[in-house]
Amino acid sequence: MEGFLCRLKEQGVPRGSCAVKVNGKYFPACRITLRCENNEVHRLITSIHLSRPENYLSIYQSGCNFSCRKCHSWYFTKVKDGTWYSPQRILKEAVAYEKTVTLVEPRGRATAWHAHDTCKCCGSCVTYEERSRSCPGVLGPESIVWSHQGFGPARNIVAFTGGDVTCCPEFYGECAQLIRAHTRLLVLIETNGYGLTPKNLDYLRDSGVDAFWLDIKAYNSEKHKWLTGCSNTHILKLPEAILKRGFVLEVLSLYIPGLVETDELEQIAQSLADVDPTIPFTILAFFPQYRMKDFRSPSVEEMVEAYKRAKAAGLQNIRLGNLGVIASCDRDRQYLTDNVDAEAY
Repeated sequence: MEGFLCRLKEQGVPRGSCAVKVNGKYFPACRITLRCENNEVHRLITSIHLSRPENYLSIYQSGCNFSCRKCHSWYFTKVKDGTWYSPQRILKEAVAYEKTVTLVEPRGRATAWHAHDTCKCCGSCVTYEERSRSCPGVLGPESIVWSHQGFGPARNIVAFTGGDVTCCPEFYGECAQLIRAHTRLLVLIETNGYGLTPKNLDYLRDSGVDAFWLDIKAYNSEKHKWLTGCSNTHILKLPEAILKRGFVLEVLSLYIPGLVETDELEQIAQSLADVDPTIPFTILAFFPQYRMKDFRSPSVEEMVEAYKRAKAAGLQNIRLGNLGVIASCDRDRQYLTDNVDAEAY
């Protein structure tokens, strides 16, 4: 990778931790998982399907500008994998998906966070013909469809997920332009934020991207670099920059015992509340994966304490995620019920 001219470096940002493995060798993600063919940019896509519990069409990408030790998608984000897709081919997928949409959301709800207040994805209303006790009571069974990840609605959102090369934004921008021109679908990018320079944000805004799901890995810079291989200096400033440009924003952070705990999550929450206290914030329970199999998952008590501290910091919309990791027994589920607002899980 020596001598490689990085587009981020041209904008004053250090090159990402972007090495992708190909036949035992490593190359920059943008060189291996992006290509130009007939003056059209193509992206290496691993899979496309209706995902749960987000309840939108997810486009999983190979290649990433981070090397996250905790990555649960490393086998395709850090290894070349998939099929080449042009923006026109992505449009065909989007057009086909739009015909299956059962829940039309306004732009302000173009997030994964908002999926949970319409459906818990239990499938009870379809399989047992009765609502579960946790059902929000918003949708009828006619809105619930099956995908290989389970039951739920199909919302009018297309999301780019998996790997992240927003440092080279043209593929995302060209896809967004086509989707906005030919469908009524909303466009979301799930991102680590590293490639979202002011120039790239302006381009993606002008291209028609609606929303970002920003994964803030850590508040402490040393912890962030250990986790991802990259600095978080400009990432912590992104919420303000994203909202300033009119995007919809949600933020997610993992509770990782021994690394990203309540104090870190409280600082992230405080930084978000200082920008806008209504930013949706998900605290996700870590589970051992990839190069962090020696780390444990948080307890329900630890997650609840993080929730309370984030709420005390001023955030109004907080949710706990990966509940199966922290609340697998009746005692833990009751602890959640007793200590957390019902809309938070």
